[in-house]
Amino acid sequence: MVNDMTLREIIDNSRRIVFFGGAGVSTESGIPDFRSEDGLYRQKYDVPPEVMLSAGYFYSHTEDFFRFYREKMLPLDAKPNAAHHKLAQWEHAGKLLAVVTQNIDGLHQAAGSRRVFELHGSIHRNYCLSCHKRYTAREIADSRGIPRCSCGGIIKPDVVLYEEPLDGDVIDGALSAISSADTLIVAGTSLTVYPAATFVNYFHGDSLVLINRDPTPLDGKCTLVLHEKVGEVLGVLPSYLDGEEMA
Repeated sequence: MVNDMTLREIIDNSRRIVFFGGAGVSTESGIPDFRSEDGLYRQKYDVPPEVMLSAGYFYSHTEDFFRFYREKMLPLDAKPNAAHHKLAQWEHAGKLLAVVTQNIDGLHQAAGSRRVFELHGSIHRNYCLSCHKRYTAREIADSRGIPRCSCGGIIKPDVVLYEEPLDGDVIDGALSAISSADTLIVAGTSLTVYPAATFVNYFHGDSLVLINRDPTPLDGKCTLVLHEKVGEVLGVLPSYLDGEEMA
């Protein structure tokens, strides 16, 4: 890999890395992204996915929402890939401050990451709209029709739907981490989803690295740009665990 040593040198010299990732981080785990040629938003439906994943559609067409949600948004058999595992290792080694993710699949936590700011929520948290009792993603997947709480209320996934605001505490945590980073790795995102795309503006550290298969609006502002798969790029880098030597 032509640029591997350059990225290796950046990581070797970093002590406060923050990783900001999008759907492209999970494609190597078999989870389709949204906006690529084969992405979810390029598929043909009677109702556009952006509409079916909106708050208005959830409340007005609840059963149809869950039919689509179970089929397309619950990849419960997916496993963390090399990118997820390497980031968890860096966190345990004390090099990575936090992961900021637009994904809702929970694969960073499954790999062992502990400080994860989930901008768009998680499929693994679900709650009753009436009594707030919690339910797992598996319980939603195994339900039929509109999932109901034991109290009779509708269960809602704790994901940020279109028309809903991001969680303020999650935003504050993510921006604080990005602001204090010496290296920001932006990966697997087209940087077209707002307000998340603006978070990069809060980075004032030394090295801005972009890893994405396709060009993005950020390419010209980066220290290093790699148009490759995220897992393949990060997978060959050291874990910095157990006394592993830096270059």
